[in-house]
Amino acid sequence: MTYIKTNLNEAGIVELLFYKGSTGKALSNLAHTLLRGPSKLTSAERELIAAYVSKLNDCEFCSESHSAVANFHLKDDGQTINCVISDLDNAPVSGKMKSLLKIAAKTQKSGREVSFEDTENARRNGASDEDIHDTVLIAAAFCMYNRYVDGLGTNLPEDKNEYLEMAERLGKVGYKYPPLFLRKFVIWLMNRKRSKK
Repeated sequence: MTYIKTNLNEAGIVELLFYKGSTGKALSNLAHTLLRGPSKLTSAERELIAAYVSKLNDCEFCSESHSAVANFHLKDDGQTINCVISDLDNAPVSGKMKSLLKIAAKTQKSGREVSFEDTENARRNGASDEDIHDTVLIAAAFCMYNRYVDGLGTNLPEDKNEYLEMAERLGKVGYKYPPLFLRKFVIWLMNRKRSKK
């Protein structure tokens, strides 16, 4: 359970999103737009950015869940995300992605860390202005999500396989929030599912 009383027993951000519908819907829809909405970057590339920034922020839930979604899209048993996290320079991603991930890492520290030279390097490696924009926005947003998840002391899944279940669902349908009038019913379903475990 989180540091606050939510009357839910879900792992990570899920508990918080359903605690308060107005913010939950806004945050879910933002994640959906950033990770699944229109972009020249693929969903897999955007999930890599989210997972990488979350790892840099030491947010276990977000790092594990978005790594699992990246793996779902890439279908490489985690090879790419593991290499990105452990040795970005030798990771099996394009020069464009390496330069964008370096921008994401600088954004994670502070937006002011990103320099004009960083953006020029990304352009030289094939990144468009939109790619750079989307990278900085995803990195900045995931710093917020990470702090939200960890700042309220959310739980990790009891079973690591839950990340795989999340990844399949998110990889297929994305992050959209159900209509607010269904929120209480969805909470009831989640609590019922948990009580049967």
